[in-house]
Amino acid sequence: MAEAGLKELLEAGVHFGHQTRRWNPNMRRYIFGELDGIHIIDLVQTEALLENARRFVGELASGGGTVLFVGTKKQARGPVEEWADRCKMPYVNQRWLGGLLTNFNTMSARIARLHELTEWRDEGKLDLLPTKERMGMQAELAKLEFNLGGVRDMERLPDAVFVTDLKTEEIAVREAARLRIPIIGLVDTNCDPTPIDYVIPGNDDAIRSCQLVIGTIGGAIDEGASAWRVQEERRIAEEMQRRKVEEEERKKREEEEKIRVAAEEAAKKEAAEAEAAKQAEAAQAAAKAPAAAPATPVVPAAPAAGQAAQPAGPVAAGDPPPPAVAKASSGAVPPATPPAGGAGKAGGPEAKQGPEPAVDKKAEEPVVEEKAPAAKAEEPAAAETAPAEAGPAAEEKASEAKDETPAAEEKASEEAVAEEKAAASEGEGK
Repeated sequence: MAEAGLKELLEAGVHFGHQTRRWNPNMRRYIFGELDGIHIIDLVQTEALLENARRFVGELASGGGTVLFVGTKKQARGPVEEWADRCKMPYVNQRWLGGLLTNFNTMSARIARLHELTEWRDEGKLDLLPTKERMGMQAELAKLEFNLGGVRDMERLPDAVFVTDLKTEEIAVREAARLRIPIIGLVDTNCDPTPIDYVIPGNDDAIRSCQLVIGTIGGAIDEGASAWRVQEERRIAEEMQRRKVEEEERKKREEEEKIRVAAEEAAKKEAAEAEAAKQAEAAQAAAKAPAAAPATPVVPAAPAAGQAAQPAGPVAAGDPPPPAVAKASSGAVPPATPPAGGAGKAGGPEAKQGPEPAVDKKAEEPVVEEKAPAAKAEEPAAAETAPAEAGPAAEEKASEAKDETPAAEEKASEEAVAEEKAAASEGEGK
């Protein structure tokens, strides 16, 4: 039922009010006149106000709002339950429990108990209980369904309340007004419209009148709620699709990250293996090099400034030094040369040639003395460098050379003494 015109309102008897002696003065502005002691309601205002209320509940339902239907009168129980179920809205059509709105926390606990007992009954758990407990729980379930069966799905306070009779539902009106919940009410001539936000003046005692008004409001709620449910389903579907796409992208990124990490680990492993192989090859080459490399010759040190040049060729450790070196090392003093004048008189021309070898020996002696320390310094240097380069064999050779050096020096000193004796004997013979 989309709209209700004047004809429908007139045919349903919405214009009939209560007796004139039972009227409420606050309803004066909605009364058209009086007929046979009964007030007649102005249907023009009723039509406009009904359309206003209808538009309000339609917008509220299209935004996902909840409207609580309240009609405990016998004339309104059937239509209230029918349209509330059609719109999937909560309703109260048997008895209004005090505190249903103002004490909603306690009512929520009782609603949860109703769901629990209903679940036990559907699963067959109540049949397994002892008889006395089963009967007690069944009675409790019946009582909860009678009082709270229409609001079992109301998880929060409603956004609006639709009341069919203000006199009968006075407690509900007070609770809604206290919580400042908008109230849509079907108001008769004996009621006070002051606490009502959306007044619908009309007959609340006739069944057809209640059906018309409740059907009009319920139809608007049904249209708005259906549109909202379609939008909500579309939104949920889009949300699920978006989440699905995001999940696929996340899995794809995770796979790519795993592949990248695996590639990096493989590259690091290969680099480590190559480095280890390189180090192993270097270690093997270093181990083979000392055994295969030949002994490097000892390079003699450059002579210091003021020293004579050393004789060419290395001095072997086992070879005896030359006679001049031996004389210098033994400390023997060469014989003094005779005066140049005496020698010339005694020997004539031959005596003049005699001092020349002595002068040559004196000239050579400093050179020999300078060479001798250099040769001695070379022998320990050669002995020290040879082991580091030639290994154990060079060390043995150097030790043998050191052992032979004293013997060679003794032999050289003996030869030098023998030469001196021979020279002295030759001088005496002349």
